[in-house]
Amino acid sequence: MPATIAVVEGEICVGLNDNELCRIAEDNGVHKCSARDLAYLVAGRLNGGTTVAATARISAAVGIQVFATGGIGGVHRGASSSYDVSADLVELGRSRVAVVCAGAKVLLDLPATLEVLETQSVPIVGYRCDEFPAFYTARSGLRLQCRVDDIEGLAAIVQAHRRLDAPAAIIICNPPPADYALDATELEGFVNEALADADSRGVVGAEVTPFVLAELARLSDGRSRDCNRALVLDNARVAAEMAVSLAAT
Repeated sequence: MPATIAVVEGEICVGLNDNELCRIAEDNGVHKCSARDLAYLVAGRLNGGTTVAATARISAAVGIQVFATGGIGGVHRGASSSYDVSADLVELGRSRVAVVCAGAKVLLDLPATLEVLETQSVPIVGYRCDEFPAFYTARSGLRLQCRVDDIEGLAAIVQAHRRLDAPAAIIICNPPPADYALDATELEGFVNEALADADSRGVVGAEVTPFVLAELARLSDGRSRDCNRALVLDNARVAAEMAVSLAAT
């Protein structure tokens, strides 16, 4: 049974009705909720859209085996001086759930992100791909060690991961649909321009990602937004098929 996770008026909800979905999607007062923010939102009876970190923690707590998202957070470029590393990576190291995603957002330091995931003992499986996807593009130049080409194979790995009592999440990388994916070289140019603009405007911390994503939509004439929608739907499809396979076995 599909269920969207969010915090609605201080309640951690696993499964939203139409009104709650609209509130989370359209209300400008909805908080970006990472794992550390859950207690604050619950106590204050506030609304929050959950990040990968918060969703992973909630999913593991209620026994959800699979969830889909767009892309995970990671190590930001320049993290050697800013120490800007997403809480997603820490939570993925301690919440046992399978996460279907299109890799990590291209504005991140992707090699460093993979290094941290390795340190956290988080396995990464490419679904019909040999490279770690970079959200809007399938091409990052970063080779994956594990590739699976069918849903049953994915489910078998997830089952083995759980039988081994591994404490970490497992990441299933599903590249963006080819009809919507952007060219990697063109995209890198957009990212560099957007990051430079963010720096000149003094955009820092948690505000960097939404600013850069908005700029990418502008610079790509909306193609990045179209790709975002397409990849989220495709990730949900893969996650649903894998959940059905897991339930059957």
